[in-house]
Amino acid sequence: MVRPSKWVARRSENMSIKASLSLVAGMVLASGVVMAQMAPTSSFHADVPAEPVGVVKDPCAVLMPPPLAPGPAARRDAKTALAAASKAWAQQRMEQDFGGLCHYAHPNTTLAPATNHRVIFFGDSITESWGSGDPSLFTNDVIDRGVSGQTTSQMLLRFRADVINLHPAVVHILAGTNDIAGNTGPVTLETIENNIQSMVDMARANHIRVILAALTPAAKYPWRPTIEAVENIRALNAWIKGYAQKEDLVYVDYFTPLDDGHRGFKANLSVDGVHPNAAGYAIMSRLAKQAIAKAE
Repeated sequence: MVRPSKWVARRSENMSIKASLSLVAGMVLASGVVMAQMAPTSSFHADVPAEPVGVVKDPCAVLMPPPLAPGPAARRDAKTALAAASKAWAQQRMEQDFGGLCHYAHPNTTLAPATNHRVIFFGDSITESWGSGDPSLFTNDVIDRGVSGQTTSQMLLRFRADVINLHPAVVHILAGTNDIAGNTGPVTLETIENNIQSMVDMARANHIRVILAALTPAAKYPWRPTIEAVENIRALNAWIKGYAQKEDLVYVDYFTPLDDGHRGFKANLSVDGVHPNAAGYAIMSRLAKQAIAKAE
């Protein structure tokens, strides 16, 4: 049978449309296969971190414990591994416990009830090492709550846990060295000052008397050799002294007796130009005891 020319033309057009649709469908299907191959094997909701996150009963229990230095015989061979472990530990703490709340979380629960003469020494590594540099100071309810490496922004976060909640009569604050060293990034002197003021405000609101300490000298920071510390230490110490006088706080000057005359740390009183040795701590302890007597 011979079909009319219009019918033939219409049929050819329909077949062309169907072919086009089939081609498009094939391309979509192929694209989906490729995308499926490129996609992660697990869904977004199935990506659960290996370690606990969010609100947990004991966040400190899931943190990596600090690496321990090996004994003298093995120390040389383990130096590189220990440095890597220390770096990993510090990085995890910075990410998961920025304020250092876990540092004294357990020791704080084991303290005896506060006496009327409890004093908290609050600060960074210079304060934390004071306990071993001159243990005689930390008796009769004088407690060390320094955390190595901390800036004032970090200290502010743990001020309630490590000072207020321990109910001291006096808090001794020595802070700012690591801010100037840039341990947690760029900062202004005004921010350091604001953080110190906030700590003082919190102490006073809880009827805690305050001792503000001048920063110790440092010409350079070994871990930040490009930082010019001298002028910033001078400026911050001038502000601390003026603020203490203005607010009727006890001020203690550790800078002057430790200064080598060039605004660096006296070599015979320091282990590295930043941290005191036993002789340096002995000088600081004598001044600290005088400051405590004034504050009580």
